[in-house]
Amino acid sequence: MSTWANLGLQDSASPLMEQLIFFHDHALLILVMITVLVGYLMFMLFFNSYINRFLLHGQLIEMIWTILPAIILLFIALPSLRLLYLLDEINEPSVTLKSIGHQWYWSYEYSDFNNIEFDSYMIPTNELSTDGFRLLDVDNRVILPMNSQIRILVTAADVIHSWTIPALGVKVDGTPGRLNQTNFFINRPGLFYGQCSEICGANHSFMPIVIESVPVNYFIKWISNNMNS
Repeated sequence: MSTWANLGLQDSASPLMEQLIFFHDHALLILVMITVLVGYLMFMLFFNSYINRFLLHGQLIEMIWTILPAIILLFIALPSLRLLYLLDEINEPSVTLKSIGHQWYWSYEYSDFNNIEFDSYMIPTNELSTDGFRLLDVDNRVILPMNSQIRILVTAADVIHSWTIPALGVKVDGTPGRLNQTNFFINRPGLFYGQCSEICGANHSFMPIVIESVPVNYFIKWISNNMNS
């Protein structure tokens, strides 16, 4: 979760988010190099008093400043395409979770386990415990096993919503009448917070998401308790 004065990205909790952070740093380094080079050239031009009266053309320099940016763009495009295909890859998921966006709460279904279903509402400020996070904590968390491939199906019942967990590198739009899917792999236990990131009405700011990542044996125990109840 982001805290005060955190200007960078959140610590990753999945391999996909690690790759997204690596690509962000890679692209930022290229941008810094371009900015420094162009800034240096512009600065030197201001103080350059040399004049060439016989300069009529410069095919060589024009070739250089056409080909060089194309090569730089390749260094950005190829890792970007690789990451795009990695994000779409579904690798034999262990658990399927269905998330349905409503105005303004989320419904979840564990369809692999005898249809365990529940709604997840934000806890109002006046009911929040002293160790809770305002506008981020919910009454029913999503419990998922760590070190397991998770598939999530996202849709909406009314307007467009967006199921977003920054620490996992997941952002999926929930569109009425349409089912979108993605996958993620949580590599450590913990609580991971997210919010709807599509403007979905008056209370758009008040439909947070909380994932609780637990070891597989705890997850199996939680599932069996909910199936028996």
